[in-house]
Amino acid sequence: MTTHQVDTPHGPARVALHCVPEGRAALLLGHGAGGGVTAPDLVTATQAARRAGVHVALVEQPYRVAGRRAPAPARQLDAAWLAVAESLGGGLFQDVPLVFGGRSSGARVACRTAAEGDAVAVLCLAFPVHPPAKPHQDRTPELHGVEVPVLVVQGARDPFGCPAPGPHRDVLVQPGDHSLKGDLGGLGRAVTEWLERVLRPL
Repeated sequence: MTTHQVDTPHGPARVALHCVPEGRAALLLGHGAGGGVTAPDLVTATQAARRAGVHVALVEQPYRVAGRRAPAPARQLDAAWLAVAESLGGGLFQDVPLVFGGRSSGARVACRTAAEGDAVAVLCLAFPVHPPAKPHQDRTPELHGVEVPVLVVQGARDPFGCPAPGPHRDVLVQPGDHSLKGDLGGLGRAVTEWLERVLRPL
């Protein structure tokens, strides 16, 4: 693993690179609002992607690098994410397709930026459909707006809700809650199989 910083419009982001020999794609993964890139599901997804022959970049948003726990506004998160994607896509990963992904808030960022960042697929871990006990604050339009293949892995008892499957969107519901720690083995297998499937024609 190597780590480096990428300048963004809202301060430096930190990127931890987990590369594989002759990777056929690169998966960029973002963290949740109050957590970091060491979350168990992100670690599992990283290992699963590498088994599929995919480079992984774990992206820490500038607010986390600066030591703040409260997340930045969505527009700042998106701008910083796209700056990282542009830097990696024009440099280390310039010859491979990019897959966007993340857990919780990071999954929302990945969905919102997929089109502008030319992502070929999106991986959503614990996508927060709505805040707990506030189902009227529906965030599924962010999912519906993604036009490339999507995999959502969701805990059956997630207080943030569970999205429904849709066109080019697979939803895997597993035991557990928002942490997705209930079946990390199943999560890893699902991510590996999905990446192998969506990247096969590429």
